[in-house]
Amino acid sequence: MLDLLSLRADTPGTQHVVHVNNAGAALMPKPVIDAITQHIALEAEIGGYEAAGARQEAIQEFYTSTADLLNTTANHIAATASATDAYAKALSSIPFQRGDVILTTTNDYVSNQIAFLSLQKRFGIELVRAEDEPTGGVSVADMAEKIKTLRPRLVAVTHVPTNSGLVQSVEAIGKICREYDLLYLVDACQSVGQLPVDVTQIHCDFLSATCRKFLRGPRGMGFLYVSDKVLTANMAPLFVDLHGASWESANSYQLEPTAKRFEDWEFPYALVLGAVEANRYALSVGIDAIAQRNAQLCTILRTQLSQLPGVRLYDEGERLSSIITLFSETKSAAELKAALSARHINTSISPYGGAILDFGRKGMLTATLRISPHYYNTEDEMKTFVDALNDILR
Repeated sequence: MLDLLSLRADTPGTQHVVHVNNAGAALMPKPVIDAITQHIALEAEIGGYEAAGARQEAIQEFYTSTADLLNTTANHIAATASATDAYAKALSSIPFQRGDVILTTTNDYVSNQIAFLSLQKRFGIELVRAEDEPTGGVSVADMAEKIKTLRPRLVAVTHVPTNSGLVQSVEAIGKICREYDLLYLVDACQSVGQLPVDVTQIHCDFLSATCRKFLRGPRGMGFLYVSDKVLTANMAPLFVDLHGASWESANSYQLEPTAKRFEDWEFPYALVLGAVEANRYALSVGIDAIAQRNAQLCTILRTQLSQLPGVRLYDEGERLSSIITLFSETKSAAELKAALSARHINTSISPYGGAILDFGRKGMLTATLRISPHYYNTEDEMKTFVDALNDILR
């Protein structure tokens, strides 16, 4: 059982707000805050290069601790500026040609969808989206059939979409991709830190994520997992800098042998050290315990929210995450968010433009309110939120 008093004592923000916007940016615990501020102070005292040199051992723990989260080894981890940065670097390493197929889902993240369309426009790739199950989420059977008939150059799936509570079947799809020896890219931005994510079970070649969401790390940090298949094939991002490769002659360079070839030379080392502490914190609490606690909180919320008049929940799927989206018949998502914020309750908005395929299928042509509790929230906070929302809707 989690020690909520200790967890909340570690989280200064809980003294000021009811924070149910963890799918946006979670409240950082003290060890993360301290690591960041202490390194900035060290940079101010002795210089940026010198501070990084003095903390090299701790900085290298970013790779081992991130690897521990994903059940892999440090040589498969690259530090990036964000999940989107990681995702773009993965995409840029694939030598797409006209007619190549990218197979994805209707629920994939908006930035990913735009990136696919950009590749379609520039290189003439073909973008195909697998059908959804009637209950929500991509149909593994349809994905398997399309893989068999289309033999895509890349299969790309978002584990937990940002706009709903859905958890997609990335493990089952990964087994199919491995059978056909296909490149497989997983966006785990919303799942790392709230659910177990094991790359040996997912069988992906790339996995991207951020540190600021359920992992409770700082903004401005992300990471990319890269498989042995990618490394041995000498795949690398389109633009490699002096950190990812060494310049050997006027006309040749040698790639860094590890996933660090996907990194840039410039790093915000204070944030790297903050991310190390976020990883450690999540591992010490336990991902399984976090997932169990989140499921309890979300069951409470979904039950109570479904009883509010004029409120519709837009969660689908056989398995649900710690993201809940709702629509009110009387007030817009922006109005709800503003009114809740005035009561020191943090939520966020899922705009229509961020999920036009999913929202369109559900008959939604407007934004929804997104609520995303995390394990350090309390049952009392869930009641505070529901009571406040009910009062606002009157």
